[in-house]
Amino acid sequence: MIRFFTSSILCLLLVPSISPGQQTIQYQNKLTRITNPQPILADYPDYVAPVLEQNHFLAPALINDRRGSLHVRAWRFSYNARGIIEIPNQLNAEQTAIVCVHPWGVDDGQGWKTPHPNGVAFGGTPLKNDGILKHSREVINPLLKSLRPHVNTILYSLPGDAISPRTDAYLTTVSKPDQNLRDKGRLRMLAKLKEFNYLAKPIPSTLTLDSELPVVDYFKQFQGIDSSAHYNGEGYWQLPIPVMNTIDVSKEDVVFFDNQGYSELREFLKERGIRHILLLGYATDMCVCNTTAGYENLRNDFNVFLVGDATQATHPANKNAAHATNQALSYAALNLLITQVSWIKTTPD
Repeated sequence: MIRFFTSSILCLLLVPSISPGQQTIQYQNKLTRITNPQPILADYPDYVAPVLEQNHFLAPALINDRRGSLHVRAWRFSYNARGIIEIPNQLNAEQTAIVCVHPWGVDDGQGWKTPHPNGVAFGGTPLKNDGILKHSREVINPLLKSLRPHVNTILYSLPGDAISPRTDAYLTTVSKPDQNLRDKGRLRMLAKLKEFNYLAKPIPSTLTLDSELPVVDYFKQFQGIDSSAHYNGEGYWQLPIPVMNTIDVSKEDVVFFDNQGYSELREFLKERGIRHILLLGYATDMCVCNTTAGYENLRNDFNVFLVGDATQATHPANKNAAHATNQALSYAALNLLITQVSWIKTTPD
């Protein structure tokens, strides 16, 4: 199966036309059936269960930038087209940012830990957090290293406020600390994490339930997930969350904090000339979707490509996220372009 078109062929598929005050294109929405389609997202089956759909179609490129050195094949699903639509694209890397959503440094050795005996953070349990750290080490960090020399910006979004020592430890949209201040800020951040008491209260040993509706009371008193101070300790969520140490943060990488708001993030990216976003991180079905730097915001102002195998979904009652991530990506594909690590290729400008 042909995976990439040359730029000369792509140019024939996008016919520009000019409207008053706006440049537009007349997109030829021609779908060509792909015979013997290959499984999608099949490179990391321990992290994402492969997407298997019998009907695949090839569509013309949506993006064919003049200096398109970043080749990004993507797909979406359409019930009306009755199948998966694969779309090759060529992006100007200088107009592309990678946004990594919520790479929390929980249980990664920096000091921020899941509270015991029954606290809840990030993946939910220390064992699930180990799986996320392994994924970031094996998938996300190599991807960032390979693309960092090419793209305009790599940005990490984290919860909370843009306050010290976080703004001292990282380059942010509001601070440009020198190396000396970064080192001091990181030491202060790690000290705050390590001095916290991570011992909180256990699950209740007895419950008082209504005799007629015991199930109602049972779930009211013993929820499936409760990250309140009872289980996590007072002040846990006010600690300075670091970027996980399985990701090598470059001095040029930027950290953004959710409470700064989407308008500030949008303006920062626009000022850098960003048009395209490669989106990845945690968790596919939650933060990657609906936090400040999630695709529900970004897709209104940028061309967003969700790097499916560089994400992991929440996976209660399962030992890994493979099927949960598959489902979250499949649902997102109704209104979002999905790509994968092996579909992102670079060529010299």
